[in-house]
Amino acid sequence: MIKKYKPKITLFHCINAFDNYALLPGREGTFELKPVKMACSSMVKDVFLLRAFEAGAGAVAVFVCPEGQCRYIEGNIRAKKRVNFVKKLLDEIGLGGGRLSLHNVQSGDIEIVGRILQQILSEINDIGPSPVR
Repeated sequence: MIKKYKPKITLFHCINAFDNYALLPGREGTFELKPVKMACSSMVKDVFLLRAFEAGAGAVAVFVCPEGQCRYIEGNIRAKKRVNFVKKLLDEIGLGGGRLSLHNVQSGDIEIVGRILQQILSEINDIGPSPVR
């Protein structure tokens, strides 16, 4: 029997940018979502992003507040720098930096979050499952 591929997406997010998984459209069995809540997106560290891939994530997304709207002034800018650094590392080791993305998300905008996740899902399906697991 052929096992159907079910992509895994790890989602690091600031609780001020996004915090309601139940409202996400189109999640029924199409992918596995592992959310990681943070008080601020600046708390995302390089090692956490890499460990998500080590744990089998096909893609990792980081949701941050829109620029200029971070409650902690520059948390989203720090997160962006870390994500860009890890993307370069992923390219260097052959995993592909395209598996990691950062998105500015307005609080409560479930529609855009759903579109972002569908885009990530489409990209994962194009490049295939993670070679790590």
